[in-house]
Amino acid sequence: MRKINTRLIEDAVYKAALHAGINLTPSCLNAMESARLSEKNEAAKFALETLIENSKIAVAQNMPVCQDTGMAVVLLEIGQEVFLEGKLLSDAVNDGVRRAYKDGYFRKSVCDPITRRNTGDNTPAAIHTEITAGDKIKLTFMPKGFGSENMSKLYMLKPAQSVQGIIDAIVNTVKSAGSRPCPPVYVGVGIGGTFDTCAFLAKKALTRDVGIHNPDPTVAEIEKTAYRSINNLDIGCQGFHGTITALGVSCETAPTHIAGLPVAVNIQCHCVRCVKEEI
Repeated sequence: MRKINTRLIEDAVYKAALHAGINLTPSCLNAMESARLSEKNEAAKFALETLIENSKIAVAQNMPVCQDTGMAVVLLEIGQEVFLEGKLLSDAVNDGVRRAYKDGYFRKSVCDPITRRNTGDNTPAAIHTEITAGDKIKLTFMPKGFGSENMSKLYMLKPAQSVQGIIDAIVNTVKSAGSRPCPPVYVGVGIGGTFDTCAFLAKKALTRDVGIHNPDPTVAEIEKTAYRSINNLDIGCQGFHGTITALGVSCETAPTHIAGLPVAVNIQCHCVRCVKEEI
């Protein structure tokens, strides 16, 4: 049994949030550079160059890479040999978010869903916990902007719709979103489970490095086919048309009921921000 004080988690969230608000992931930047080189549409190429330059200015000036500094999404894989001591886990996570958004001068975007009254410090975070083997904690921090989040969809498909139905759901979600989620987008997909778990899987898929496929070859083929189809939509960077509408498609799966085929599609804009830490 390993004791971990939740202050370590708070500090890890704090550092991750400060970094994520300013820096795109390396895999996102690589995908953007590749998109810039392959894009033939001049307007879309110019838009891609502008987004890349913006990311460099954010780092150089230590400023948010996007004005939507997002709702804090925190995934915690906690080893079952860990004993947590100190303040409540959720309090530690939220205290880390609260400190980071204050010190980083990040926009506070969290509010009551009914009164729309802002909480004032970007908390509470969306916290997801999983119990895993071992005596470590794997922490993933992802700020999620809502221009893209609002374009996400959940489908309860018929099992007979099978692979083609899954691909159609992914592509049609991006098509109906058009330019609104600030493409080129990164598409997270959850397949299977229940109504709620497939949505979590779609969010989890967005924490994978852009361009890394699912180890299951059947799922990887769904990712590749959907990616090609999306990039044939001619939406392009920021809606200027062109051949690059998506930077990547990532799918996560879970067994489901014989009578159902849940599919969740979680859209991420070009501004992929995700930090992983191990405690």
